[in-house]
Amino acid sequence: MSEARETQETDAYDVIVLGAGPVGQNVAERARAAGLSVAVVERELVGGECSYWACVPSKALLRPVIAVADARRVDGARQAVTGPIETEGVFSRRNRYVTDWDDSGQARGVKSIGADLFRGHGRLDGPRRVTVTGDDGARRTLAARHAVAVATGSTPVLPDIPGIEEARPWTNRHGTDSSTVPARLAVVGGGGVGVEMATLWQGLGSRVTLLARRRLLPRMEPFAGELVAQGLRDAGADVRIGVRVTALRRPDATGPVTLTLDDGSELEADEVLFATGRAPATGDIGLDTVGLTPGSWLDVDTTCLVSGVDGEWLYALGDVNHRALLTHQGKYQGRTAGDAIGARAAGRPLDDGPWGDHATTADQHAVPQVFFTDPEAGAVGLTAEQATAAGHRIRTVDLDFNAAQGANLYADGYQGHARLVVDADREVLLGVTFVGPGVGELLHSATIAVAGEVPLKRLRHAIAPFPTVSEIWLFLLAAYRREQAARRS
Repeated sequence: MSEARETQETDAYDVIVLGAGPVGQNVAERARAAGLSVAVVERELVGGECSYWACVPSKALLRPVIAVADARRVDGARQAVTGPIETEGVFSRRNRYVTDWDDSGQARGVKSIGADLFRGHGRLDGPRRVTVTGDDGARRTLAARHAVAVATGSTPVLPDIPGIEEARPWTNRHGTDSSTVPARLAVVGGGGVGVEMATLWQGLGSRVTLLARRRLLPRMEPFAGELVAQGLRDAGADVRIGVRVTALRRPDATGPVTLTLDDGSELEADEVLFATGRAPATGDIGLDTVGLTPGSWLDVDTTCLVSGVDGEWLYALGDVNHRALLTHQGKYQGRTAGDAIGARAAGRPLDDGPWGDHATTADQHAVPQVFFTDPEAGAVGLTAEQATAAGHRIRTVDLDFNAAQGANLYADGYQGHARLVVDADREVLLGVTFVGPGVGELLHSATIAVAGEVPLKRLRHAIAPFPTVSEIWLFLLAAYRREQAARRS
């Protein structure tokens, strides 16, 4: 279908989707597959934050940095790495993957599924109604017969500290769309965005100082943050943990920025990047017209149906529901919600259909996450601390990766660590964490084990091919078996 025109009269659709990022596109595709008519509304670029300022550009930029680091860990290859990374080539690669911030290809993709695309700012206007305001100020109203799905994502949060406006700090968007390498970069925040941005810009030639109020990657096992911090220090970054920025100043618009820290010291940098959290992009989408609070996270059930709204018509997917601020989880929610919308529209039970239960159960117990630092850090499910707090009786199994010959062949002197968190009563995995070069590619096997609740006595029959890094699975399971045998003897 052709892109909808703002001058047309009000139209009715079965489903209206606010947000054309990967999450919105997934719910639209599933709703269309169920035979429903769909309107998709987007105020920025079709493809959203992930495609242009987050996942895609950050990984396009990070890959050359990690590739060079990997080469330097292998005898014979390290001798071929004789100079710094060629930044123009890295930025050109990024530009190619974000299609020079041209969304025409993704716009065609939305239309190719048979959905209508409306460009402009979409706002709820009461139950099942959305107004779209175009850049020229023209407005039109859309009506939804069955559902409105909110997939508007999140925005970076800047702390309320003196001088923040004067400092003009970078956010994740500046961190991924800049084509100039600052000589000195201060990164504030030790979560996933902070450690990836520190890895990236240190690799491209900045002198990076990473400031974190607590340990790095606080939602992962403690050893993950420790190994990532050590990797950053080995690369030349200054990593300071347990510090807080109390003020900023940048009196000269073209000059450096000075950070005042809570210990009274000061740090000067050419740019400062804040990675200190996200807020839901729900402040101006008309939530008040349906009895909800603008700017709030949206509580949902397992089909992503919003709580507190009558009529089973409003859904919230991805970042806005605060379940797991990860693109792959949002896409999973979009697929699940799209199927649920189709089933409800047809009057079918929610457990009917080729995929069975329309519930986002993985959001509770099997969320995978990976950070493309050096070394990489990947995890799925619960940490030992989280599992204990949830009331599980657990056993943990820890091993360094050098126990596996495949890891040692992957990188000379491979440095990495792995942990299994085992439900001691059921003998299934509650969580898995890997830290080391290339471990992101191990994460799906761990996700299958956790999501599928595969018994360990069965999991040991999943043979890891020799000689690969995945051999660590064999050694972890063997270690658990030895510990159990020792307890019984």
